[in-house]
Amino acid sequence: MTDRIIPIVDARQSLPVPAPRPRPAGPVRDTLGRGLRDLRISVTDRCNFRCTYCMPKEVFGPDYAFLPRSDVLSFEEITRLARVFKDHGIAKIRLTGGEPLLRRNLERLVEMLANLGGLDLTLTTNGSLLSRKARALADAGLNRVTVSLDALDDPTFKAMNDVDFPVEKVLEGIGAAADAGLAPIKINMVVKRGVNEHAVLPMARHFRGTGHVVRFIEFMDVGASNGWRMDDVVPSADIVRMIDAEAPLAAADPNHEGEVAERWRYRDGSGEIGVISSVTQAFCRSCNRARISTEGRLYTCLFATAGYDLRALMRGGADDAALGEAIARIWSVRGDRYSEIRTAETAKLRKIEMSYIGG
Repeated sequence: MTDRIIPIVDARQSLPVPAPRPRPAGPVRDTLGRGLRDLRISVTDRCNFRCTYCMPKEVFGPDYAFLPRSDVLSFEEITRLARVFKDHGIAKIRLTGGEPLLRRNLERLVEMLANLGGLDLTLTTNGSLLSRKARALADAGLNRVTVSLDALDDPTFKAMNDVDFPVEKVLEGIGAAADAGLAPIKINMVVKRGVNEHAVLPMARHFRGTGHVVRFIEFMDVGASNGWRMDDVVPSADIVRMIDAEAPLAAADPNHEGEVAERWRYRDGSGEIGVISSVTQAFCRSCNRARISTEGRLYTCLFATAGYDLRALMRGGADDAALGEAIARIWSVRGDRYSEIRTAETAKLRKIEMSYIGG
């Protein structure tokens, strides 16, 4: 697999799975020496929001063709993949979407994954259904949640989610998750110039001292439908300076190798924030994340143009050994480093949509 970005017509197309080579299960490394630690699994391509930077209405309208149920991985198939990935070094699984809480009986999947043992189980959600699901998810074995929240004032938040959903309901979900023990909770805020940068300080103020961690994310050129322009990016360095001017910050060490968020602690001990700088400070060299789409394609980069069809292997009769060998081979030839080689031209190419692989 090369680093060259190739334009394609359908960003959901599949790459041929490399021929498996017999090898024992165990940690694998790619061509840049990066291991495989985190696995993000999209459980649905549907969402009840139409966030302008992710699933804008003009693209994901009433006639948009979402995946039919028969194409979606079953809970049993997801658990099987998780078990095989775990044999190759995966320590953390994040359930994503779309909006994962739209997947019926999701707590059953959480319980199945928890029964594998030794995995950090997390979930990213828009928070709209969290108040009613948090307790069941915690009881099933979920460890933590990340909630997407792009502003604390209703006019801005409603304009961004584009379905008139109020901030109060998301905050209720965060409270329910905290009460259920799904903590520490991370709150992800995508910052877009001219849209919600005014909400940065109110967000930092609101969650400071709560034990929750706000992570400010640069607006990224994921997919082909969000109208990304470099001029719309608010550099994370500017965000840090903005907050530091009001509440002094000090840089903190990462929690683990490959952590995407750069951590900053409040000097008075009242908590921390994070910034994710995929545009201005590429962190490709430490990327240890793989992504599984809703219908079982493996993507080795958030900005990928095509994936590897693992569902076809599973439904075609491959045993766990063959499936593991294929996964190891895919990872071993990986050379992705899109954020390091991003240009105005590559940003225009049709990449896989964030709503399809969960960010």
